[in-house]
Amino acid sequence: MPSLLRPRAAVLTVSALLLSTVLAACGDDAQNEDVTRQELSWKACPAPDEAQGGGASPSPLPDDGEWQCATMKAPLDWGDPKGDTIGLELIRVRTTGAASERIGSLIFNFGGPGGSGVASLPAFAEGYETLRTRYDLVSFDPRGVGRSDPVICENDQQLDAYFQQDGTPDDAAERSRLLDSTTQFNDACEENSEKILPHVRTTDAARDLDLMRQVLGDDKLHYFGISYGTELGGVYAHLFPERVGRAVFDAVVDPTVNPEQGSLGQAKGFQLALDNFAEDCVSKTEECPIGDSAQNVKDRIARLLDDLDRRPIEGIFPRQLTQTAATSGILQALYSKDLWEFLTDGLEEAYDGNGSTLMLLSDSMNGRSENGEYDNSTAAFTAISCADSKPRYDAAYVERRLPEFRAASPLFGDSLAWGMIGCTDWAVAGAADHPNVSAPGAAPILVVGNTGDPATPYEGARAMVKALGKGVGVELTYRGQGHGAYDSKNKCVQGAVNGYLLDGKVPPAGTVCT
Repeated sequence: MPSLLRPRAAVLTVSALLLSTVLAACGDDAQNEDVTRQELSWKACPAPDEAQGGGASPSPLPDDGEWQCATMKAPLDWGDPKGDTIGLELIRVRTTGAASERIGSLIFNFGGPGGSGVASLPAFAEGYETLRTRYDLVSFDPRGVGRSDPVICENDQQLDAYFQQDGTPDDAAERSRLLDSTTQFNDACEENSEKILPHVRTTDAARDLDLMRQVLGDDKLHYFGISYGTELGGVYAHLFPERVGRAVFDAVVDPTVNPEQGSLGQAKGFQLALDNFAEDCVSKTEECPIGDSAQNVKDRIARLLDDLDRRPIEGIFPRQLTQTAATSGILQALYSKDLWEFLTDGLEEAYDGNGSTLMLLSDSMNGRSENGEYDNSTAAFTAISCADSKPRYDAAYVERRLPEFRAASPLFGDSLAWGMIGCTDWAVAGAADHPNVSAPGAAPILVVGNTGDPATPYEGARAMVKALGKGVGVELTYRGQGHGAYDSKNKCVQGAVNGYLLDGKVPPAGTVCT
């Protein structure tokens, strides 16, 4: 199973990549003259397709702001910019402000890798209404994602089995089944998506961003990156430092670590989030229904997962809640404090033999809709991560590393360690150990770290600031819980972000919001 990083779209091993100096030259406007001069045909947005997660067409915003969608052509291979093209799906809603106040387009990437921006922006847009006073809000499906030439691997029935399998093998037979399942998934990706797999690296997406900037008519890229979107933004800043406009990175990926280090950091981060969840439950005035102390809450969860490893319980018919599905559901709930109440309910039900709520949380993590269809977020996540990340870890290596992962998180260590095998036999070689985000000369980038973030631990923000280079990264700390800071609605965080994006006011480096 893949390693973890996702929501907004779902979980993370986050890595992206360097391009050689030769390929860097391929981003020049002259070589892309044919695609940079294209005019987008904006139309009413269709309903999201299966790869985007399904559902209804996006509803107008409260002020009747209409969503518009368009397809932008981009080179399939940025090393051959005059060759074949692919279509990248874009979505926007126009600014509410006067034309004289408009700054340009603010492009969002909500994370993953593998999340559909075309589906995500309408879902979260009300939280960005203040930014819309001076920007058109824009997002997109990155290459390999959603409607943008999606990576396709296994079908829905196969994915049901894939996400139910035992992801933490206890013996040779279980290990063999896990490895066989991973190989089967990866082979299906190659068979169904061979043409796109070599061209979904983060460096490719960064070049797409610069093309998007040009086609939208902006001299600079104004950008809001969340989770993996911070990695994409950092790679863009490295490739095109002189084209960085006003940019914010929230829920920051550490660009200095390799996939193993990133997974280990997540083990620590999710364990911290679990500790905070347990403390929160028992600190309330009413009795905590899932334990009488924080340690008791965690001990009971550990016993539940051990029991599920031997005997799954009823989930959502006809599926049962396995240990792996329950672990995914718990992880999903720890992404946001808003989900802690559902986690408490789900655990209480599971102790009584009903696994439906934990399975709903697991389905959300894995991109499964109520009708049993999966979006392509897992396929895209795997393809992008494996194309980006050079290291390949086999089962023997994982087993040697298990003690350190278990020390970092008794509950999640095994799962995150075994997730590292996802790229072992991938068809495309990985590009680098970690991305290069150095961006000397770029405009200031506001880098927002959350001390309680489980998926992108707080230390990543400081590492990003240092890696961007002197005078570029400006660190802001939020002492909160959950994945990301802006969407917490903390007035201090939102005031600092809005002040920079709307008025160009850079907050003092080291600002702390509580």
